[in-house]
Amino acid sequence: MKAKIVITPKKAVLDPQGKTVQTALEHMGYDGVKAVHVGKYLEIELDGDAESWRPKIDEACHKLLSNPVIEDYQFTIE
Repeated sequence: MKAKIVITPKKAVLDPQGKTVQTALEHMGYDGVKAVHVGKYLEIELDGDAESWRPKIDEACHKLLSNPVIEDYQFTIE
């Protein structure tokens, strides 16, 4: 079983990496790119059942894997 976690900057937070990628895409001829947001993707392999892991993964995301002041996260356990 795996926890798949996606961490992205909050909408109100300036994303300099995303802006750099957006500018590079425009210079390469990819017109019409309105915005790019650069985030993190993690996969964590787990033993046990998904329901017991759900609160633990949420806590790990909130306390360690993301910065809740400037980042949002979402995850699935499959």
